[in-house]
Amino acid sequence: MASVLPHAVRQFQRAIIMPNLRPPITTTELAAAYRQRILLALPAGASFEPLMTLYLTDNTASEEIVRAKDSGFIHGFKLYPAGATTNSDAGVTDLGNCRKALEKMQEIGMPLLMHGEVTDPDIDIFDREAVFIDRVLIPLRKSLPALRIVFEHITTKEAADYVSTAAGSIGATITAHHLLFNRNALFQGGVRPHFYCLPILKREVNRKALLAAASGDSKRFFLGTDSAPHPKGMKENACGCAGCYTALHAIELYAQAFDQAGALNRLEAFASRNGPEFYGLPCNKQTVTLKRQQWQVPADLPFGDELVVPLLAGENISWKLI
Repeated sequence: MASVLPHAVRQFQRAIIMPNLRPPITTTELAAAYRQRILLALPAGASFEPLMTLYLTDNTASEEIVRAKDSGFIHGFKLYPAGATTNSDAGVTDLGNCRKALEKMQEIGMPLLMHGEVTDPDIDIFDREAVFIDRVLIPLRKSLPALRIVFEHITTKEAADYVSTAAGSIGATITAHHLLFNRNALFQGGVRPHFYCLPILKREVNRKALLAAASGDSKRFFLGTDSAPHPKGMKENACGCAGCYTALHAIELYAQAFDQAGALNRLEAFASRNGPEFYGLPCNKQTVTLKRQQWQVPADLPFGDELVVPLLAGENISWKLI
């Protein structure tokens, strides 16, 4: 954490903090302790607010929902379908198992942040998000129409279309890598493990749909890096971890994506306004400045006693945070 936190702090005033640690952050007390570890690790003089979340399980009690809301520092519960992504083994096996918790979340206005994929091995990995919408998301929202939902790191045209037109309180985050790359990036010149993430990169038609959603007029889409720091050796092996490390240069990557779409005028709303509005938070007062300037992404970065490889390591990008 001491190695990667300064990257996020340089880019962002605050961040939604994911709870899929080992062991997972499942209670308000664990979230408070994790938050304190983050604050203690901040660089001297840094101004950064960790917006904590809790890990939803089959056994999450409705009383925990109330404690989380009353804490003032927990801003949502994260749904990981069991086995869907990194450290999701303790995730929800069936939404029916946490029905009372979901009802309490709807009652008190606590957002549900969803990793939107089914885990059925018979479903193609490139179809898991679209199937999730039909099998899980639509029935859930029909039964709990006032539940506030963030469809996290969407990757498909189906997801963008659904969020754009669905009734009720729903938003979606989009990563920089899903705006910039399609699934060809995984295989150009050989298998490229640092482009492997979950949900996985999709076809070009999906990338274009995401970029149109992110740079459009809808306030339902906002920035979510899903930055995942895995040691270099855990990515470059026979069974590598899923996740792209973008905390170093996320806002520059987003700027590059919006620039390529001819939509730099829409970047501020996506990065700085739509998310706070959904979460009921004030917009930040401070600003960052980006300059059109080529620079080379480092080949690797310190990560405790190991190394972490940022996305596009060794390559040039065309925007620089100054």
